[in-house]
Amino acid sequence: MKIAMVGSGYVGLVSGACFADFGHDVVCIDKDPAKIDSLRAGVMPIFEPGLAELVTSNAKSGRLSFTTDLAEGIAGAAAIFIAVGTPSRRGDGHADLSFVYAVAEEVGQHLRNDAVIITKSTVPVGTGDEVERILSEAGLAVKFAVASNPEFLREGAAIDDFKRPDRIVIGTEDEWARSVMREVYRPLFLNKSPILFTSRRTSELIKYAANAFLAVKITFINEMADLCEKVGADVQDVSRGIGMDGRIGSKFLHAGPGYGGSCFPKDTLALLKTAEDYEAPTRIIEAVVAVNDSRKRAMGRKVIEALGGADEARGKKVAMLGLTFKPNTDDMRDSPAIAIALALADAGVQVAAYDPEGMELAAPLMPAVEMKTNAYAAIEGADATVIVTEWDAFRALDFERVKSLMVQPVLVDLRNIYNPIEVRAMGFAYSSVGRA
Repeated sequence: MKIAMVGSGYVGLVSGACFADFGHDVVCIDKDPAKIDSLRAGVMPIFEPGLAELVTSNAKSGRLSFTTDLAEGIAGAAAIFIAVGTPSRRGDGHADLSFVYAVAEEVGQHLRNDAVIITKSTVPVGTGDEVERILSEAGLAVKFAVASNPEFLREGAAIDDFKRPDRIVIGTEDEWARSVMREVYRPLFLNKSPILFTSRRTSELIKYAANAFLAVKITFINEMADLCEKVGADVQDVSRGIGMDGRIGSKFLHAGPGYGGSCFPKDTLALLKTAEDYEAPTRIIEAVVAVNDSRKRAMGRKVIEALGGADEARGKKVAMLGLTFKPNTDDMRDSPAIAIALALADAGVQVAAYDPEGMELAAPLMPAVEMKTNAYAAIEGADATVIVTEWDAFRALDFERVKSLMVQPVLVDLRNIYNPIEVRAMGFAYSSVGRA
């Protein structure tokens, strides 16, 4: 089967490369000539473990190709995926669907064969209806159907998530479209991966509901962490204790500086706006968004307290280890590090930072932060070191070396990756999240 993937960003590129690895003939389409040229040269626009190898091997085999020409890319494709960005719209927080609708209009101009058009982008309820309307008004002389197929990829583990999914959700009421989608996912169907067929609108809502629920879990355990600090409990033990309950589960119960990234912040906001439009308020999600926004800044205040308070902190230096919103990605979108750095700068604190993959994208977002070549270069001369992202590179720091480089041995561990007793035994003033 020939598949066209319109959009060669994170979702489009990972999905396209994986479909090609299944044996499909895949064309990834993007308006950005520089991105397409780079992909043809084997240079990835994003960092994702294993992606470069997957793209290179499938491009070499001839199953994966790249183009800026949509008409050429969709010619003969039985399945056309729309995988363009849906960022929060400035002014009202709704998902910006202009890119999705622009693709639909262009497909309507150039489609010359029967095809299923699938929204892979995260889109609000009813988007598929509008895509269908746009295509219908194009006066197509061929058979088409519109389906929803949301992605559930974790940055840093996207390839494994695609190939070994918890579930595949496909939203369409059209039996022909269902048969095409079964063929698209046949390798996973044969491997007994759960495939859930729903209505199109249900499928669109499942994606938002899933991300919102995970955001709730993260925010809940962060609030429990604050309570733990007040009452002298250990949030990691609380997480284990409730996570052992099969009704709750252990995932996304790790206390930290709040969620960020490409999905949770914009998707929770978009869900709120959708709920408002349909007069079905989601009060829990409202609280989650508000709590998460305030938490990031609060983590900056936590570092300031570790320096001795606002008066003592002014003029001091802090080393930030980790800038991306999570490890194994270069994604800086809504990273807690941005708010933490701003809070420190507002308090008159100088910041030096190191991240294994994110500094190129972080630099323009954090102009006051001095980027360093490694963790120890950032730590040198610091009055406090703060771990913001739990990269493996920060899990085995040489504490004797760290101590010798710092003005004073203060460590703020916002990811709880170290044992408090062990670190304090080495002479550090140590603070973490939700632990005494």
